[in-house]
Amino acid sequence: MRPEIGSEFHWDPAALHGAGLPSWLPPRRALFATACGAMHALVRLLRPRGRLFFPSYFCTGVAAALAEDVPIGWYRHLPDGEGPRLDTLRARNGDVVLAQNLFGRETGEPWRPWIEAHPGVIVVEDHSHDPFSDWARRSTAAYAVASLRKTLPLPDGGLLWSPLGRRLPDPEGTPSPGSDLKLAAMLLKAAWLDGHPVPHDTFRALQQRGEQALICGAGPPSALTGAALTLMDAEGLRERSIRRARDLTALLPAETPDWRVLAHGAALFRVQLLCRSEQIRDALQQRLARQRIFASVHWRQDRTAFWSGDEEAAALAARMLTLPADHRCTPSDVRRLAAALPVPAAVAGRDRL
Repeated sequence: MRPEIGSEFHWDPAALHGAGLPSWLPPRRALFATACGAMHALVRLLRPRGRLFFPSYFCTGVAAALAEDVPIGWYRHLPDGEGPRLDTLRARNGDVVLAQNLFGRETGEPWRPWIEAHPGVIVVEDHSHDPFSDWARRSTAAYAVASLRKTLPLPDGGLLWSPLGRRLPDPEGTPSPGSDLKLAAMLLKAAWLDGHPVPHDTFRALQQRGEQALICGAGPPSALTGAALTLMDAEGLRERSIRRARDLTALLPAETPDWRVLAHGAALFRVQLLCRSEQIRDALQQRLARQRIFASVHWRQDRTAFWSGDEEAAALAARMLTLPADHRCTPSDVRRLAAALPVPAAVAGRDRL
């Protein structure tokens, strides 16, 4: 049995047995340390006359960082399968809008006519949850960005490209020291997973320090990320991640008294549970952590600090938990993850496969 499921990626040489980034990506593209840093550079290049609009269910840390560069606004986009509420998007000519493929479940269809109807608004698509989807492949937006380290075993990497062939900014300065810390953590974690006597706290501390140093880095990525991208099995890793996420949903009931699976059977970016309350969500996250299964929260919104102002988005964020079903999982990992979730016997007997 593997010592843990989830948490940060480890370094895996087997991931390099591939053809690199997909051939449909334009040859003119920019690679940054982070996607947030890529957005910083793009905003400075564009110098928008108006605001930068974010979806209301989004990483508020990224939005807060970019709010230092440009006035921001919000529109409603919730993880309810209904897509963006474009009637709440009050963008005007000179504004920039960030569209997202939330949890890799969006098709982008609502955005195509909206883009055509608003030629004076620049749309930037965020494909971090599924960088190589059909939507990304067929994008009609001015720009697209993806945080590659969310789905690929890399220490850093924010990819920026223009489906319309527009000018791109260049990274600034030198690679972040956070990239080196993250890579050191990945290497040590790989040794730990192989059974070598590496203290867990050692690489975990490096991961946390590296993440702090890397936040919104607008410099170039590490040398390893730049080189590994030409060799990585990006498509194969994507396919395995989707398969494992769907395997997990097949083992779970669609709903229990405490939680339900978001988009049961259609998981793409791991598996999201919507819990009945924030207290249940936090208790479930702690229960899994005690079994060395590390589930994530996407994303907390603190109403007393910087947040979207969308009560429904904040309420959903307080109840959401992402289960770590991705390309690293074996079938036994998936079964272990499913077995770790508390399911009443009556529900289990009725709904589980």
